[in-house]
Parts: sequence; structure tokens; C-alpha cells
Amino acid sequence: MRITKTSPVTRENNSMDLPINEDQLLQFENGALVQDAFPNLSRDQREFLISGCTQQCWDLLFTEEA
Repeated sequence: MRITKTSPVTRENNSMDLPINEDQLLQFENGALVQDAFPNLSRDQREFLISGCTQQCWDLLFTEEA
């Protein structure tokens, strides 16, 4: 299923194809914990569903300047 979220960091729309179904998404939207609704997803995929942040967003937020 293709999910599109707006990044709170860049304000850009990001899409991700995730191996989830509508039932799982409905459980999550109705309050199930992300790890319970989507046990097959990676940490980064679950974070995207929660916040809309991708790994690139986190890299922008937490880059170390030399």
C-alpha cells in the first residue's frame, strides 16, 4: 500500500510503498500501537507512519557539523 505523509522537517510530501493492508492501517488509526498493528515493518517504516519522517529527515535534523 502506498502511503503519503508530509514531513514535519522539510514540509515535503513523501511516499512509501509499505507491505501493509487496510485492516492493519485501520487498527493503527483506531489507536493500536504501531508495533502491534505492523509487526512486519522496520523501525524506519513505522516511524514514517507515526511522524511522516524519513531517514533523510532524521539525517537533516541530526547531522554533525565539522
